[in-house]
Amino acid sequence: MSMTLAIVGRPNVGKSTLFNRLVGKRLALVDDQPGVTRDLREGEARLGDLRFTVIDTAGLEDANDDSLQGRMRRLTERAVDMADVCLFMIDARVGVTPTDEIFADILRKRADHVILAANKGEGSAADAGVLEAFALGLGEPIRLSAEHGEGMNDLYTHLMPLADKMAKQAEEHAPVTDIELSDDDDEDDLKAPAITADKPLQVAVVGRPNAGKSTLINKILGDDRLLTGPEAGITRDAISLRTEWSGTPMRIFDTAGMRKKAKVQEKLEKLSVSDGLRAVKFAEVVVVLLDAEIPFEQQDLRIADLAEREGRAVVVAVNKWDVEENKQEKLRDLKEAFNRLLPQLRGAPLITVSAKTGRGLERLHDAILRAHDVWNRRVPTAALNRWLIGMLEQHPPPAPQGKRIKLRYMTQAKTRPPHFVVMCSHPDKTPDSYSRYLVNGLREDFDMPGTPIRLVLRGQGDKNPYKGKRKKQPSKLSKHLKGRPSS
Repeated sequence: MSMTLAIVGRPNVGKSTLFNRLVGKRLALVDDQPGVTRDLREGEARLGDLRFTVIDTAGLEDANDDSLQGRMRRLTERAVDMADVCLFMIDARVGVTPTDEIFADILRKRADHVILAANKGEGSAADAGVLEAFALGLGEPIRLSAEHGEGMNDLYTHLMPLADKMAKQAEEHAPVTDIELSDDDDEDDLKAPAITADKPLQVAVVGRPNAGKSTLINKILGDDRLLTGPEAGITRDAISLRTEWSGTPMRIFDTAGMRKKAKVQEKLEKLSVSDGLRAVKFAEVVVVLLDAEIPFEQQDLRIADLAEREGRAVVVAVNKWDVEENKQEKLRDLKEAFNRLLPQLRGAPLITVSAKTGRGLERLHDAILRAHDVWNRRVPTAALNRWLIGMLEQHPPPAPQGKRIKLRYMTQAKTRPPHFVVMCSHPDKTPDSYSRYLVNGLREDFDMPGTPIRLVLRGQGDKNPYKGKRKKQPSKLSKHLKGRPSS
């Protein structure tokens, strides 16, 4: 991506609607009320044959203090500094407002390239607003309708020469990346796939509101990229950010805090929570962030269980550890509660961190890599069947209703998460307790702590190929020849 386009403007002028149209997906939350977007959201945009990065920003507010609006404004101003081109949107039906004039002046000073767009420009009601936009001194405005897709050709015409110019500059300064390698090295199929810049490790950070998710990610990035503050529920979108953390390429999803379902009443919060659930499905590793003061509440357990049911590798991180006084005692209680309340994640890493000071982040990084490696673990079939024989000798399966269950063969069908199939007789009569016995044995003997393990018992059928078949009746000719002497 050689060009970055930031969409800026007052709240509720249609920035997120245009963002969704350019990326071709409903990534950004859209609602009639102003101020829905609070963080910066990036996406890969397509406009004809143009490919570029587009940034959706929070609505520009006339506030410079430490209020929520003031922090949102500073974050948007950072997006202006980061972007190659700024698309300044006004509402053509409302016309130019004093706030628009203030921010037009800011953009003239801070941005190298500014494109003016009058959105909601369909119909004659927008004519006056489009004419007013000329007075902002940013050139001829593009008449857009982000909702209906009108004016996209004009936007393409403005962006195309800028994209060509930036692509040429990028080519001149590009480092050498294509290096031929010899074919002597053999790939080991039992190892996890390599994490590269093209295929970064996908990590979702989830938890209750105000657990410190955005603060933690800002500390990992080394930059105040996400909006934070003492107010609960600041994050609304599931924001995807690419970074390299201690040499590991990652895409980290910051999600909205998830409250109990009964407390979620507003339509906007329902959208935010569903956006977070979607981030869990996209992730490879899910970091469940707890608050050290109130860990393992019912909602924390539901979130961790959701990640396990989705088959994701799970790391539990306990935040705000810097303000904890009785650390040793608290850690002992946390581990006991974890093993008792989340037996399905037995052995998953429990890491104490401080998003505010950055303590414990290297341990969290190592735990994420370890969880990803276990999630990709593949066990050879021969080793599995030797292990199965030992498990059967140690604890044979029960014989319900006098029918002995025979476990004949075992193999691993999938990874991510590890998925095993056991061929046996009477799979429907095998009790869940015996399946748990096998799963716990797999965790311990093949070093797979914490990751979800799927075990399927499958019937193999009876080995006698003639059982159940009707006896073949002799034909009339064979009956006739039966009594005759052989020649």
